[in-house]
Amino acid sequence: MFRQFNFRTAGLIVCETLVIVAAVYFAAYLRLGERQWDLLQFELPKALLIAGVTQLCLYFADLYDLRVISDRRELFLQATQALGATSLILAFVYFWYPDLIIGRGVFTIAAVLVVTLVFGWRIAFEWTTRRVGPVERLLLVGTSDGAVRLARELYDRRRDLGVEIVGFIDPDPARIGAPVINPGVIGTVEDIPAIVRARAVDQVVVSLADARGKLPMDKLLEMKIDGVRFAHLATIYEKYTGKIAVENLRPSWLIFSDGFRKGRVHDLVKRALDIAFAATGLLLALPIMLLVAIAVRLSSRGPAMYHQERVGQYGRVFVLHKFRSMRVDAEKDTGAVWARSNDDRVTRVGGFLRRARLDELPQLWNVLRGDMSLVGPRPERPEFVSSLTRQIPYYGQRHSVRPGITGWAQVRYAYGATVEDALEKLQHDLFYIKNRTLSLDLFIVAKTVKTVLMRKGGQ
Repeated sequence: MFRQFNFRTAGLIVCETLVIVAAVYFAAYLRLGERQWDLLQFELPKALLIAGVTQLCLYFADLYDLRVISDRRELFLQATQALGATSLILAFVYFWYPDLIIGRGVFTIAAVLVVTLVFGWRIAFEWTTRRVGPVERLLLVGTSDGAVRLARELYDRRRDLGVEIVGFIDPDPARIGAPVINPGVIGTVEDIPAIVRARAVDQVVVSLADARGKLPMDKLLEMKIDGVRFAHLATIYEKYTGKIAVENLRPSWLIFSDGFRKGRVHDLVKRALDIAFAATGLLLALPIMLLVAIAVRLSSRGPAMYHQERVGQYGRVFVLHKFRSMRVDAEKDTGAVWARSNDDRVTRVGGFLRRARLDELPQLWNVLRGDMSLVGPRPERPEFVSSLTRQIPYYGQRHSVRPGITGWAQVRYAYGATVEDALEKLQHDLFYIKNRTLSLDLFIVAKTVKTVLMRKGGQ
């Protein structure tokens, strides 16, 4: 399973909860003295409330993205904003529910302690994790595009995972010492056992697409029997990047790897949750939808709603409903084209609707009808699907599940409007289809809410 939420993040959250609760109790002790220990069991829920609200604000400030911690200035600014938001939220809660107040004067002292301790704890955590060493040390066999892409992903984008690339192996002895990215080629196939022992390699990563005809499989088998741990490049790529690399991917890996399960119970529960959330959402959002419809009609010529054919599960075409965010003649001269950044076809009100995702609200009706799910690959137009299926391998596999209002690709990748973007999104969609669970759906929904509230990604 993808290590977006790895043990370092889990350790950070657990320890931070203890730090915040300890700060609250210490503040109570400073203010109330020995009487605080008599109230220990009664104050714990109040302390956990403060910790929960604080950590929720830290999450929305991206401070559980471990890449932010390495930037001290960014950490300080975002932590200050998050803790300021915590104070406002708790002030609102205490106004309506005064019984939850931790104690007279305690909150002020606790706020100062929490700011100081959380910031200090983050610095200490970052310092400690850097010195603990990598979680896993990998040796990459071959210098194919796939191997280089994996190394670049881990170096450039996911340093927080603590994975170290020891080096590359090449069958040609003449290439030893040749640079790849960082590091370079450090040996040949025959050198693998010695390198594994000398450099404490955890796994040797091999791409089967590159191995056949290029690497001595019998030699690799001997090493496997002697205790060298091998892993498939596609498996490691999926594990650490949250997507499946479809270029040079063999169907055999898709067939024999874990995942792609379709359980009847899972599907029934997912569909029941879709119906419940969609029905509730439509009822709650009805006043907002009426206001949006009026705003669209008043701001530009044409109907408030926009109806468009999309490709759903098993390739079935259905009609998707949205609030109109473009001019009515947006595709009069061009035909079907992707939306692009700063698209001049988008109306002023439409731009706001897209950023706030309010134009997607009518799709709750599509969910209720069964055309869509809350979470799944975003449905594309038939014109695009026909072209992309010819250009991108495995593109048709994304139609094996219901499309969604939001999805893994939407929370992990910026909006795109090219074939290359479609390929990148497909890799995320395949990861979701392979690993889909209700817990992953809840994670995606939480990330979507965060994206909407932070006003990120829409265009």
